Amino acid sequence: MKAMILAAGRGERMRPLTDHTPKPLLEVGGKALIIWHLERLADAGFNEVVINHAHLGSQIEAALGNGARWGLSITYSPEQAALETAGGIANALPLLGDQPFLVVNGDVFTDLDFAHLANVLSETQLAYLVLVDNPPQHANGDFGFDDGKLLLEGEKRLTFSGVAVYRPQLFNGIMRGQVAKLAPLLKEAVMREQAGAEYHSGLWHDIGTPERLQALGQQLRAGPN
Repeated sequence: MKAMILAAGRGERMRPLTDHTPKPLLEVGGKALIIWHLERLADAGFNEVVINHAHLGSQIEAALGNGARWGLSITYSPEQAALETAGGIANALPLLGDQPFLVVNGDVFTDLDFAHLANVLSETQLAYLVLVDNPPQHANGDFGFDDGKLLLEGEKRLTFSGVAVYRPQLFNGIMRGQVAKLAPLLKEAVMREQAGAEYHSGLWHDIGTPERLQALGQQLRAGPN
């Protein structure tokens, strides 16, 4: 299975840090956010990674190269301007192929073991999401989750972690180069019972502001409780 890291966002809320550095290259715990992902993907047995980029994308390519230092083969999907999540994935489909693939947001930090996600999609599913507890900045969550079933609504609501497995067919309606959001596609898949999910109770952070980046750095320096 191939993996894709989404790294095209401008990171407006991270300014001024992202004025001269793309958000995935911001460091925490002694290494860039995106390098944490690359290391975990390599440890999980992934070999091929696609990375999209837009803002200061040349810096990402210069920093990561072809991925050989992690035992990976990295290819890049450049965007003139960020195409949003679904648009960026659709634009990269020629690099991802016709089989299911893993997608990881470049601006999250997690201890999730990616290895088991290679075999989670059922034959009828187009998407399989990893859900986490709602962080303070997203208290209402994204989806309902009941007895392993992904719902649009529900008594227990959880937040989409930004980690998921997709079939290419989920993006059939999007032309290459088209700006498109992911949420409508996921909601349609849920309504058609073509989406599954699991709950991750471990470490997960959405690095959306300098304050959250700093807090994560402090947590990593402190080590396990």
